[in-house]
Amino acid sequence: SITSNIQDAKMSAQAAVRKTGEEFSEMFALMDDAYMKERAADIKDISERLIRKLCYGRNQSCETAMTEPYVAAAEDLTPSQTVSLNKSLIQAIVTGKGSQFSHSAILARIMGIPAVADVGEGLRDVAEGQTIIVDGKEGIVIVDPDAETLEQYRQKREAFCQYRAELAAYASKAAETKDGRRVEICANAADVSDAEAAKANGAEGIGLFRSEFLYMDRTELPSEEEQFLAYKQIVEAMNPGRVIIRTLDIGADKHTDCLNLPKEENPALGYRAIRICLDQKDMFRTQLRALLRASAYGRLAVMLPMIVSEEEVRQARAMTEEIRAELIAQGIPVAEKIEWGVMIETPASVIMSDRLAELVDFFSIGTNDLIQYTMACDRMNAHIGHLYDAMNPAVLRMIQQTIHNAHKAGIWVGMCGEAAADIRLTPILLKLGLDEFSAAPGSLLKLKKQIMETDISQVILPKELTR
Repeated sequence: SITSNIQDAKMSAQAAVRKTGEEFSEMFALMDDAYMKERAADIKDISERLIRKLCYGRNQSCETAMTEPYVAAAEDLTPSQTVSLNKSLIQAIVTGKGSQFSHSAILARIMGIPAVADVGEGLRDVAEGQTIIVDGKEGIVIVDPDAETLEQYRQKREAFCQYRAELAAYASKAAETKDGRRVEICANAADVSDAEAAKANGAEGIGLFRSEFLYMDRTELPSEEEQFLAYKQIVEAMNPGRVIIRTLDIGADKHTDCLNLPKEENPALGYRAIRICLDQKDMFRTQLRALLRASAYGRLAVMLPMIVSEEEVRQARAMTEEIRAELIAQGIPVAEKIEWGVMIETPASVIMSDRLAELVDFFSIGTNDLIQYTMACDRMNAHIGHLYDAMNPAVLRMIQQTIHNAHKAGIWVGMCGEAAADIRLTPILLKLGLDEFSAAPGSLLKLKKQIMETDISQVILPKELTR
């Protein structure tokens, strides 16, 4: 135990925590139960957080202690750790485990940080102070490169910077295809500070604000006032553009200590997102009150995640109307009209999209989970990453059906998953009628360029979509 390591082995507190954490993590990793195996990473996360507290104190972290540009190398990073990285100093992220489709990798892209995951045990040979090249595009990590390799990558970086400079011309242009179809370009955000990067890259609004990061890396639920101020700031920062705020989407690989969530055999299919909110209504009411209050300060829209039935939408909207009446009775201003949407990220929501479209103002296709659930492919598992493909005919048909049913009901459709930034898909999505693209700020200019170079009338859909 930590105590015996300190008292008997005369270890420092930090060393005792690390040794004990490694022992317990190894114990969990050797268990037969799949769920318990996954908890090994949680043990390591807790150990590292405790070590940071011991090293840097209550109000400081390892990241804030850094004073020079650095590459973060770790066995793995949780979403909360990734979002807390110092954006002004972090140059790249390398992890021994994980995948390019994990929430941590997705957040790195939103932050504009090159990231390479699943490099294996070779990461243990990397020491502080070594020169390292991280090629996020090709998924390559080079430790102690020779002079020739270093020069090659310096030239690549210069060429990339030149390319980014050329793309900057698209920031102020409207996203309109060659044959005159106008679409909306928005950014995904995890923090209020992402608004600046969104606007700099030509975003017209925020297509996905991940409210769960107000709940992570803390032991107490965020108050109504804290949430209200965060929502108000992002809405005001993007005004007059629309800000779509997704209600709490915790669960799966997004953990928080402020909710006593049960252990589950398969958390990706378990107690998460809207299921938690409709079960823990007091917590959900607090978030809805904060959202409604913030709606008075700009164009705020609310989006519900992990929807699988009409009843979930009805319950959430009924709760909102009750809260709206309460706020108005208290003299608290609320917007007259708030757009409501649902994430289309489960096969059930696609199948029921014709009925769901009658209850909301818009859909946003969350391809990250939709691909995972459609292909029965764990997006965190690098061994089956080849199955996780937005171009798979089954996924494309899901997207096609969603857009068709939405337009038939007279509502618009966006896409906020990683596939929205995949320019291989852009012409197909335009041909299918997608109305809005929302992606990491750093992907928007390349996406806008592709849209403006596309003539929809010349796009030929894959044969699987035309039968």
